[in-house]
Amino acid sequence: MDNLSELVKECGVELYDTEIANENSKAIFRVYITKNGGVNLEDCEKVSRFLSPIFDVTPPISGDYILEVSSPGLERKLEQPKHFISSIGELLKIKTNETTFKGRLISVNNTSIILQNNDGDVTINFADIKKAKTYLEW
Repeated sequence: MDNLSELVKECGVELYDTEIANENSKAIFRVYITKNGGVNLEDCEKVSRFLSPIFDVTPPISGDYILEVSSPGLERKLEQPKHFISSIGELLKIKTNETTFKGRLISVNNTSIILQNNDGDVTINFADIKKAKTYLEW
């Protein structure tokens, strides 16, 4: 993934994450990108055109697949520490084995995050997080 991160930087964007999915019995290799000010269609096309010939020589996964490049979206999964750091100030929904927390992310360190909600500040260790995503209140 480090090499892929360097490749997408060549297109003026940052690598957010990758995902392998199977839909309608087809493998899809998804590349999620971000940049300050937001990702547009031209950014996605540029990265796709840049990566396609590279992946023709060195495929990211074995077998036939479809390459998709997109932004992670406004409501996005958070899996890596950098995802949490870039989401400080946003609303999160965190699932642990015990419960689900909702609140505004106010702090991130090497081992945990702090959410602020109606009950005050809640510290959640990264090791306890089973699923995390941003969400919007409408």
